[in-house]
Amino acid sequence: MSGDGSDGGIDPARFDAEVLRAAFAAFPSGVTVVAARRAGEPVGMAASSFTSVSLVPPLVSVCFARTSATWPTLRAGERLGVSVLADDQDRLARQFAARGRDRFADVRSTTPASGAVLIDGACLWLECDVHAEFPAGDHVIALLEVHEIESFPQRRPLVFHSSEFRQLVFPPG
Repeated sequence: MSGDGSDGGIDPARFDAEVLRAAFAAFPSGVTVVAARRAGEPVGMAASSFTSVSLVPPLVSVCFARTSATWPTLRAGERLGVSVLADDQDRLARQFAARGRDRFADVRSTTPASGAVLIDGACLWLECDVHAEFPAGDHVIALLEVHEIESFPQRRPLVFHSSEFRQLVFPPG
């Protein structure tokens, strides 16, 4: 898809940030919390740009704004916890997306020996190491290598779509 026809790129003057944000909101995504212990304290943030990438080696990607103050702290350690939030955890999604507050206030979590922090009640836990990072416009794409997995299939994932948290509905039977 070409913006000006000359080099295959999109002309940034064609789209304002709100138009792009609304367009990107048409694609539903799961909601994750990426967290770890640093200096004995839990540190974490919400991330809705999360996807599986590779089976061999097992890789997932998460994107963070270049302006994030939390990502540099998280990536400095060895093991990260990625918790895919369940459909009753929209309050936690808002809490971990907020700036300037204690994101772990009243949050129950589990910390294995690796130092990853995993949010209780999530539908999937991954323990990961940073495999690689790539600059991508105003964000950084982090490839995380998965070392441990625990899933909770009885829980349904929280979905972010059209700038709102939503629940999946399954037909009976």
